[in-house]
Amino acid sequence: MNKPILIHSCPELIEVIQQMGFLPLLDSGIRGYSAEEMADEDCRYVVFSDGGWDWPLWKWKGPVVTDGNCVYGKFFAGKAGFVSREWWPDLCNYRRSRYPVPQEGSIEEAILLTLQEHESLITRELRAACGFTGPKMRSRFDSYITRLQMACRIITEDFVYPRDKHNREYGWGWSLLTTPERLLGREACHCPRTPEESFDRLFAHFKALLPTATEQQIRKLI
Repeated sequence: MNKPILIHSCPELIEVIQQMGFLPLLDSGIRGYSAEEMADEDCRYVVFSDGGWDWPLWKWKGPVVTDGNCVYGKFFAGKAGFVSREWWPDLCNYRRSRYPVPQEGSIEEAILLTLQEHESLITRELRAACGFTGPKMRSRFDSYITRLQMACRIITEDFVYPRDKHNREYGWGWSLLTTPERLLGREACHCPRTPEESFDRLFAHFKALLPTATEQQIRKLI
């Protein structure tokens, strides 16, 4: 990132993710380091006079994820972003050492087992299947999902949009959740290094990628 990167299209976004290895979607806390900040002005969020909106970058998420060369989820301090397939094993290796396997009988285990049983579900379907249907349950459930994504145990497979009477997609869309083992295969979640070795490799990569970032900022990303 020694010189500014400007993204004009979905293929360019895919290329940048592969080059960088890690790319938060929105503000990462490090100036200039997000797909939103790298997107050309024409690809940013805009509201029209009739109340409608357009956001090309937001719409690219689905094609980028289904392209198959990166993983998407809330991986960066609870914020969403992309990780290339090349770097996924090390991130998965280190994160799973920091977030142990959910304990037997825990809510997190129940969420994972339910998702594994159905293979993939949109967030609200998974929430209902797990019984989080009462008042104020949504935010509580979302916190569990975020933790499981930070642990690299749940990822986004695609995005599902409702359709109007003309069969046109609308709205912000829903994340279609699954496990990385199902989408990528078990081998993709295996790393030959120790968690400590993976951390060192990740830290060195981020340090080279973001030379002006502080050690604290890099550790927060990892």
